[in-house]
Amino acid sequence: MGLAAAWDSVDIRAAADFWCTVEDRRAGLLPHRDASLFFTALGRLLVGGDDPASRAALLRVLGHAYRHFDLLPHATTIGDGLLATVARHARPLWTPQLTIAAERALCRATHAIHRAAAQAGDGRAWWHVEVIGHDRPSPDIAILTVRPWRRLPFQPGQAVPVCTPRLPGHWRWLSPANAPRADGTVELHVRAVPAGTVSHRLVHEVRPGELLWLGPPVDTGLSLDPASTSDLLLVAGGTGLAPLRALVEQVAAAPDGRHVTLIVGARTFTDLYDSITLDKLQCAHDWLTIVPALSDDPCAESAEQGDALTIARGHHQPGQDIYLCGPPAMLTGARSRLPALGIPAARIHLPSGFTC
Repeated sequence: MGLAAAWDSVDIRAAADFWCTVEDRRAGLLPHRDASLFFTALGRLLVGGDDPASRAALLRVLGHAYRHFDLLPHATTIGDGLLATVARHARPLWTPQLTIAAERALCRATHAIHRAAAQAGDGRAWWHVEVIGHDRPSPDIAILTVRPWRRLPFQPGQAVPVCTPRLPGHWRWLSPANAPRADGTVELHVRAVPAGTVSHRLVHEVRPGELLWLGPPVDTGLSLDPASTSDLLLVAGGTGLAPLRALVEQVAAAPDGRHVTLIVGARTFTDLYDSITLDKLQCAHDWLTIVPALSDDPCAESAEQGDALTIARGHHQPGQDIYLCGPPAMLTGARSRLPALGIPAARIHLPSGFTC
């Protein structure tokens, strides 16, 4: 029986025991309110098995938490408390061999947290948010509107780690689909994918009134250069639309004379899940042109038939800055096709290390 199976046998109620264990060893170290977040995140890092992007999201959260709460000098106390708690609650499965494996895994996890904390900035590790809207424009896509209890300090084009209490300890990246709003609300676009346990719950299970956790925002390579007023060509595929729509809203909040062309890729017209909001944006701003790119819709107009990159090529003008976000195949194609058109690499912006 492996470490992952032992961890899976531990009930979430063990988080309270974990907090008491750490509190007995060093009082006041961990905030009681966030005990479950620490416990599930540390446990998930301990057992491993996440894909690289999910592991990066998890470490982003833990690195900030250890720095924000000044926990690095007490990492051994916290780690020992975690192992003691898991050993008690997984007692039928816990063996001497498993203890050795867990201690080795904890050592690796602690080193990873130290590295993440060294790269973390100041500020909060997570924000509690309430889901106030959950729309399903298609069977596998949800548009969530959340209200943070404290304002989330993000910029358009960034990504944030997201976790639901329905699957504690599992974090994944999502990009806000809006520029910062006066009311502090954040819109998230989620597609449920076959292997996406978090995305499945966000799309199919989460409802208004539930709570989620958001981690610290991080730059993805899609933020606008504040010193540039070049025209923009934005190319979106699927829910990769979210960060690019946020860029459109950023320009709309402070128009600077630039023109923006947004190519929205989908298989058919009915797959354009955010069409109502996009229509409103285009009607409100004469500097904005939105063009569907429909790869599998024989009823589409000829100028809209083709994949997003092909349609974008017809709208490219010299001097534009190009931002792209979408499925891996689209991004791979962009890396080869766009430079072949003579577009300077400095004008091509792709997400770095994050899924759209």
